[in-house]
Amino acid sequence: EESDEPKKTGKNKYRRDKPWDNDSIDHWKNEPFHPGDMKSPLLEESSFATLFPKYREAYIREVWPQVTRALDQFGIACTLDLMEGSMTVRTSRKTWDPYIIIKARDLIKLLARSVPFPQAVKILDDDMSCEIIKIGGMVGSKERFVKRRQRLLGPDGVNLKAIELLTNCYVLVQGNTVAAMGYFKGLKQVKQIVEDCMRNIHPVYNIKILMIKRELAKDPESGAG
Repeated sequence: EESDEPKKTGKNKYRRDKPWDNDSIDHWKNEPFHPGDMKSPLLEESSFATLFPKYREAYIREVWPQVTRALDQFGIACTLDLMEGSMTVRTSRKTWDPYIIIKARDLIKLLARSVPFPQAVKILDDDMSCEIIKIGGMVGSKERFVKRRQRLLGPDGVNLKAIELLTNCYVLVQGNTVAAMGYFKGLKQVKQIVEDCMRNIHPVYNIKILMIKRELAKDPESGAG
């Protein structure tokens, strides 16, 4: 007696149906990690340190108690060394999330790059990521570098505001770096705009492309013609 199902050939020959897997499942969803999910404490201590410029010292010293409280919720210890000009984060026996040390490392990197604490602390959320884009060595001439960096901001910061709105990211241009916070897709777009700008492609062109893509996403039919 033959089955009514079509016979599988080639690469599909040995593939089996997966009734537990369907289109309604979001495979990219971040499942929340709760205290108690990790059955035993970490066996080894992990730590990260970052230096900060002298002009950030007063602000970092002021917000450090808030940094300590935010990290203490996850069992992460932190140290501020004003003599050396460094911040250090490390895991402890109380750490209940194995990935939070990476988030803590990003937090101190953002603080060192002039991101205000109320914004930087959002990096501890599961869905939030960040990127520190180094732009210092991308342009040979100092004068051209300053002009191109200014293009990212635009008159009265209008270009930067447009980039933030279209990518759903927080963006801060500071010195030789651009700090960005948001979701992966938006961070990828920000990085492309920043690097293109340093290669003499005006941000306005990329902003227009993102605006057109957003309009097409709202009304797919309009692009079908």
